[in-house]
Amino acid sequence: MNIVLLGFPGAGKGTQAGKLVEKYNFRHISTGDLIRHEIALGTPLGKEVEAVIDSGNLASDELIINILVNAIKDEKRGVIFDGFPRTLAQAEALDRYLALHGGKVDAAVLLNLSEEEVLKRLTSRRVCKECGAVYNIYAPDYTGKCTKCGGELYIRHDDDVHSARHRLEVFHKETQPLIEYYKKSGICKVVDGSKSIDSVFAEIVAVLGLSKGEEK
Repeated sequence: MNIVLLGFPGAGKGTQAGKLVEKYNFRHISTGDLIRHEIALGTPLGKEVEAVIDSGNLASDELIINILVNAIKDEKRGVIFDGFPRTLAQAEALDRYLALHGGKVDAAVLLNLSEEEVLKRLTSRRVCKECGAVYNIYAPDYTGKCTKCGGELYIRHDDDVHSARHRLEVFHKETQPLIEYYKKSGICKVVDGSKSIDSVFAEIVAVLGLSKGEEK
């Protein structure tokens, strides 16, 4: 089963992807992680995308797709796509690639949240400088330090109010058409992303029809 996770930035896509990987042994594909990995390895694709980013431009659909295809070409497990596709062109390219290899996107799960809740989540997020763990200042167990490694927490540059509002605008412009695309395909599953992490996960499992027999 191949799953696309959709939703506002801060909706919890990465968290839910991690839980699906842990319980059902999916392969989690995060475009950002793939790009950073290619750059770190110094591959031709990594050097190409690094040059684009350093110039202040966004990587083209073609470049992103090439990086993605390179990552999943030998993958035998089901894949959770997190942060991809971002545009309609990327979604269509993904469908074509999967169809050529006898596969398809089985479901697109939309973690639905109000803009007010998204802004609250984004601007309250803190990230560990050492291990990358993510925290929320409104969480009852928040201490101001990373509980995993003791590292210092910081605010990502794209988590201030101005950047957060811009990210919402980008979402409406680029991602909203994807939601309509998958709705027309009949595979869009809407989940209430405002609930607790465990409640959202249980709802995702239900709408995907996953059973205990499919656990790793």
